[in-house]
Amino acid sequence: MSSTELPSVPPTSVLPKAIAVRVAEGERLRQVGLPGVTLTVRSRPPAREGLEPALYVHGLGGSSQNWSALMALLDGVVASEAVDLPGFGDSPPPDDGNYSITAHARAVIRYLDSVDRGPVHLFGNSLGGAVSTRVAAVRPDLVRTLTLVSPALPELRVQRTAVPTGLVGLPGVAALFTRFTRDWTAEQRVRGVTALCYGDPGRVSPDAFRHAVEELERRLRLPYFWDAMTRSTRGLLSAYTLGGQHGLWRQAERVLAPTLLVYGGRDQLVGFRMAQRAARTFRHSRLLTLPDAGHVAMMEYPETVATAVRELIADTATATDTPGG
Repeated sequence: MSSTELPSVPPTSVLPKAIAVRVAEGERLRQVGLPGVTLTVRSRPPAREGLEPALYVHGLGGSSQNWSALMALLDGVVASEAVDLPGFGDSPPPDDGNYSITAHARAVIRYLDSVDRGPVHLFGNSLGGAVSTRVAAVRPDLVRTLTLVSPALPELRVQRTAVPTGLVGLPGVAALFTRFTRDWTAEQRVRGVTALCYGDPGRVSPDAFRHAVEELERRLRLPYFWDAMTRSTRGLLSAYTLGGQHGLWRQAERVLAPTLLVYGGRDQLVGFRMAQRAARTFRHSRLLTLPDAGHVAMMEYPETVATAVRELIADTATATDTPGG
């Protein structure tokens, strides 16, 4: 094994059973077996018949739980499902160990094709925003509208606060960080992540903080936790270097779906300055900027984001119903 390779993880069949994943009131979890991956899908029973489907894709280190608040607020608007990407949440690692943006996008596409749910209202945050952009570009038939919250699209000048996250993708850094932080409690880790991802960590309720600690404790017991984080970070950084038709900004230009872009003024991971570039690049876009939000606006300001989503969906429906629209 070369020095740049990561150690293999145990087969899924022999992984230890972890603490049960939290399921909020009104939610259901199920696992879907697909070629090469098994995805855990979190859903809310549709409030009524005939609602258009929606699919939510989380960011690096996140899970489908990141969308629970927004999903609840969109009851009656869409039929919501959120996926745990391979190796995250309650989804086991992919069979081939591939955590590239393309592989994550392929998993989302395979799921949508397998359940014949498209076209969907597709949502993505951070890494999930990059994944969703690729899905919308290569399979426009699967996407009715696109909502991106702080999408991880390439930046020429990366913010200093985002550098430590990117370093996790370098060979050996994850193992070094694991040794350095082995005495940190789950509470300390969650406080650090909250300070990094929220514009105002004080907006996190005591219950939400406790649930986050419980979820992190669960995931730290998984032998593939750091492997998934490291390989996904590496996959994202690799996507930043791609040029031509495979470049993420070039693919953003190809997106045909009406797009809502959400950026936070206090985002420490995705530069707020990228909002205007994104608005120019996505051809049918509208921009929502939240000066006090950080990297996860759908968790910090779910009501505001939900209102913008409702407007996007309503306007899209009106345009579709209009002759020549």
